[in-house]
Amino acid sequence: MVLVKPQIVVHIQPQAAPKPAPGAPCNGCGICCLSEPCPLGILLSRRRHGACVALRWDDATCQYRCGSLSDTAGVLQQALPRALHWLAPVGRVLLARLGRRWIAAGIGCDSTLEVQGPPAGSDRQSPP
Repeated sequence: MVLVKPQIVVHIQPQAAPKPAPGAPCNGCGICCLSEPCPLGILLSRRRHGACVALRWDDATCQYRCGSLSDTAGVLQQALPRALHWLAPVGRVLLARLGRRWIAAGIGCDSTLEVQGPPAGSDRQSPP
């Protein structure tokens, strides 16, 4: 029996690096987080499917980065209900400490997704 994951279409920055092989160092391609959130992303996004809301694009390095590490305050402001925004400074310290472990930073690419480019003859445009 073969299980085939349904095809997922993600809109990615044209400057993003191609997805590395599983086990290779992360290059910030963003494929994993654009396809679905990791366990930390599920908590921050409050959803199990679709792109993680904590994912951030860095124009300077042309890489995607987890906002739990690169924009901790912004991610918490986005994730917390308005009435709990006062918790952001305390949560920021905790998230910064645990974020690297929760997303397995430095372990290498763990995504087994197979990436295909846009169909031949289609215009590759950024999403609206």
